[in-house]
Amino acid sequence: MALQPAMAPVRCIPRLSLSLSLSRLSPSSSPCPSSLCARALSTTAPLRRQTPSHRTVPAEQLPEYPYGRFQTYKQRNKGLYGGSKIRFGNVVASKYKNKSRTSWLPNRHTKRLWSPALGAFIRTRLTAGVLHTIDRLGGIDEYLLGSKAKRIKELGPAGWALRWKIMQTDVVRARFARERAALGLPPKPDPAAAPDFPTELAAEGLQPDAVLDEVDAMLARDDEFIIGDPAAEAEEAPAGEANHHVNPQQASKTE
Repeated sequence: MALQPAMAPVRCIPRLSLSLSLSRLSPSSSPCPSSLCARALSTTAPLRRQTPSHRTVPAEQLPEYPYGRFQTYKQRNKGLYGGSKIRFGNVVASKYKNKSRTSWLPNRHTKRLWSPALGAFIRTRLTAGVLHTIDRLGGIDEYLLGSKAKRIKELGPAGWALRWKIMQTDVVRARFARERAALGLPPKPDPAAAPDFPTELAAEGLQPDAVLDEVDAMLARDDEFIIGDPAAEAEEAPAGEANHHVNPQQASKTE
């Protein structure tokens, strides 16, 4: 009986050839950098995970959400869930009516929706019901700018942050100004443009910078600050004393 030469199985040949080719490569002759040598079978860089849009809003500038964070199904704090949460129930067998406990999760998706106010995409988690509402209203801006209490409750902390981010754009501010004008309301003053300066001083023709310089000079000289008009107070004092003065004869008659 003739002996046959020992051969490796066919399925092992590609692995052996790959290991031999990698062992022949020295670190000096390796064309790839050290960061990619750990991933020898792939030349593409790992994908960077995109940050949700609500996390790009600065927390120190964001006003407090009036309804607080959700304490049950806390994933609603990180997306637009529209009031959806985990539902619990029983699955009943049709033959023997046996019950088995189960739960149903919300139909959640991750979408990139175009915002005309921001001029960019908004990436967020949302349910199928919220996506249907956004399509019916005509965009995510209309959904976030809803003013009813039910809509504010549905937004959650993440939607509240996106709402504030959209309201800071010039497009939405111009829209609110047109709505105020249509209702006959005066334009809302811009807190960034209008300084906090008393109207009485502005009526006298004083400038904020001049008043601040004068106050700084008085502080440097340790001068006393007099609140009010001393001349007017001196005129009102004798009149008040005359009103309070009572004739003794009139007082005896009254008694």
